[in-house]
Amino acid sequence: METSSPWFVFLNEQSRRDAEFRLFCFHYAGSGGSMFRPWTKWFSEQVELIAVQLPGRENRLDEPLLESMELVMTPLADALPPLLDKPYAFFGHSTGALICFELARVLRRRGLPEPRLLIVSGQDGPGAKPAVIRHRLSDPEFIEVLRGCSGTPDVVLENPALLELLLPRIRADGAVYETYCYEPQEPLNCRIVVFHGFEDKLVNSVGLASWEAETRDSFHCYGFPGNHFFLHDAEEAVVAQINQELEAFLTEPACSEGRQRYGAVDHGRRALRAHAE
Repeated sequence: METSSPWFVFLNEQSRRDAEFRLFCFHYAGSGGSMFRPWTKWFSEQVELIAVQLPGRENRLDEPLLESMELVMTPLADALPPLLDKPYAFFGHSTGALICFELARVLRRRGLPEPRLLIVSGQDGPGAKPAVIRHRLSDPEFIEVLRGCSGTPDVVLENPALLELLLPRIRADGAVYETYCYEPQEPLNCRIVVFHGFEDKLVNSVGLASWEAETRDSFHCYGFPGNHFFLHDAEEAVVAQINQELEAFLTEPACSEGRQRYGAVDHGRRALRAHAE
């Protein structure tokens, strides 16, 4: 089943109606769903890749930006059910990680099918508070923050026309994260996997490890070379790891759940300790 909702970008060049599994990808602050399009060449025909597109960018450029998790959740959760007719997983990076986590909880409350797998990337656990409220900084201060994150080229940061388009988008998406109020709930039923960059200064070992408390299933953490935007520098390795995680679902006819498939929890904790050191 497909939908014409602007919330979703179907990334595969040809329709994959016969795909067994869907992977929904949630972009980071200031970005858009097209960032995941290069990934399509690394997934089998069994996986349909769908990007979640926040308003105010790309095909939704004329729509108003959303500045809180609550404003994102209701219309997104309302639009998603037609695409929940197959097993699926969520992947989200940075702010996108928090959005897909909260969406999984909203779907559970609504009695809708839950993801089989949640991959959260470049983001401490949902209970962690941001050290600095960056979206309220002045433009010069905010630009220096972006420069320090090494995710925005200097040629963009020095171009007033591009900044006029980009800064409001990053501020709005940042506000979704920085104003998010985490409410403890029962853990999710799906496996949670954490991705992080070894040189990422926006996360820490304690925050990454705290994701484990959000699942009743298994937990694992993978580190990659690079900073907060490692998913670009190590793109092929990131997708290869996602494919490895999806393999269990694609090879078991009923996508049956069970911790026995995984057994990577202890290794995940070792990876977190190594990150701390």
